[in-house]
Amino acid sequence: MADFFKKLFKKDKDTKNDGINEAEVEISEDEEYLKDEKIEKMIIEDMGEAEEEPAENNPSFFKKLKDGLFKTRKNITDRLNSVVNSFKTIDEDLFDELEEILITSDVGVETTMKLLDGIRKKIKEEKVNDPKAVIELLKQEVLKLMSENAEPLSNAYPQIIVVIGVNGVGKTTSVGKIANRYKKAGKKVLIAAADTFRAAAIEQLEVWSNRVGVDIIKHQEGADPAAIIYDAISAAKSRKTDVIICDTAGRLHNKKNLMEELKKIFRIIDREYPEAHREVYLVLDATTGQNAIVQAKVFKEAADITGIVLTKLDGTAKGGIVIAIKSELNIPVRLVGVGEKIDDLQDFDPVDFANALFSE
Repeated sequence: MADFFKKLFKKDKDTKNDGINEAEVEISEDEEYLKDEKIEKMIIEDMGEAEEEPAENNPSFFKKLKDGLFKTRKNITDRLNSVVNSFKTIDEDLFDELEEILITSDVGVETTMKLLDGIRKKIKEEKVNDPKAVIELLKQEVLKLMSENAEPLSNAYPQIIVVIGVNGVGKTTSVGKIANRYKKAGKKVLIAAADTFRAAAIEQLEVWSNRVGVDIIKHQEGADPAAIIYDAISAAKSRKTDVIICDTAGRLHNKKNLMEELKKIFRIIDREYPEAHREVYLVLDATTGQNAIVQAKVFKEAADITGIVLTKLDGTAKGGIVIAIKSELNIPVRLVGVGEKIDDLQDFDPVDFANALFSE
């Protein structure tokens, strides 16, 4: 096993300087900062190799979400409670405190102003004068915002899902977990390993495909990603596959090449698989806070993003970014990761999110 992982994650000399030079996007490539001897441990933990608990012992997803939002809840709700308890009346000083809490929790300036305007309107309409009522009003505003244009995951088949995002956010892992979801739902799934740039991305995805028990279409490192998508579509048609899930490259240091690569992939899909329902999922790391918004804006230049996959929500106090993403980008959050296990990527539910965020 150790020899396998050493070979699997041997550094590629051509990618040793694969850093991000653009000031607008601050990201780090996972292969750049992880030492070789730590890689085996990383991938095993990332894939949740530990035995999973029996279904009857697994906590509900709401409990997982609530537990996952613990740091964010401490950062937002606990501070809100402290503030409202220190005020006797609702005034502008109270709103200044609320503004600071929301902005420093990565809700963002624009979204914060929108939420506070909604609260002010309700206070006036409902003649609210108890500062403690402000938290419930905020919860209602968050739920209203997150529920706008909310749609369930599509059940149209055949379906092709293109997964995009920078390296290091959990993109390849998300592909594996999404494949597992569809496989467990009884669908025939095919993975296309179209990230041919990042060292060991293909091999890592192959490990996932073997674990989940789905087919994979791959070429050698450095191959044309569009050619892999073409072969995957041909294979999917002949095998009567329900869902193709396509991993893609995530380098942004050469943004023009990456955008052209994605556009070429979409042209192949348009030409070869027009009958398939298409989804484009952008994977974002919740721990990066406002930088996730910057990444999303960059990828929107090349792709019509239909949903966000938000990973590592359980590891951050910046969970307010979920609200900012929906408000500023008007892209629905489709899936959220609240743990390391293979089943910990779950549908995003606005009601569950609001309840978990503002629960005691």
